[in-house]
Amino acid sequence: MSDKLLARTLLSAVALLVTLAGCASTQEAEDRQGLTFLQVKATPDSFQGQSVVFGGKVLTARRQKDGTRIEILQLPLDQSMRPGYDLTQSQGRFIALYREFLDPATIPPGTRVTVRGEVSGSVTLPLDETDYTYPAISIKHVQVWPASEDMAPRIRPYMGPGPSWGPYWSPSWRPWPYYW
Repeated sequence: MSDKLLARTLLSAVALLVTLAGCASTQEAEDRQGLTFLQVKATPDSFQGQSVVFGGKVLTARRQKDGTRIEILQLPLDQSMRPGYDLTQSQGRFIALYREFLDPATIPPGTRVTVRGEVSGSVTLPLDETDYTYPAISIKHVQVWPASEDMAPRIRPYMGPGPSWGPYWSPSWRPWPYYW
């Protein structure tokens, strides 16, 4: 890969991230007060044209003739509008439609996203051995959360101040809390 092509590719990636980043806080506040995912999932066609903010984990992204279709496993949003980590909290799946070119490689499966847009109805697609009706959202803005933020906080064992401390050095080490 030539240096010019690499620089152009990196510049394009940065431009895409800048375009996708940031969301007006007033719009977020309005959307947060709006429809819930379960309301839209129950009767998506009755909410056409209404604004929503949903988030979750990307399952697939596919280019189509008229844009990019992103299948997302819905996850509840925190106060920062970031999707949670607990997949058991999901209330279903939804389809987000981006009407412009969006390279699916920029949002691979597992990427956490927050989508702001309008309900455009529903889409029925095969899911395993059945048909599944997805609420469809026309994307106005998509926030792609960096992979570094994709890791849930973890508790690490305390290794102590010296080489005699820690799980690998001390035969008396036991996981916390200690039950004797």
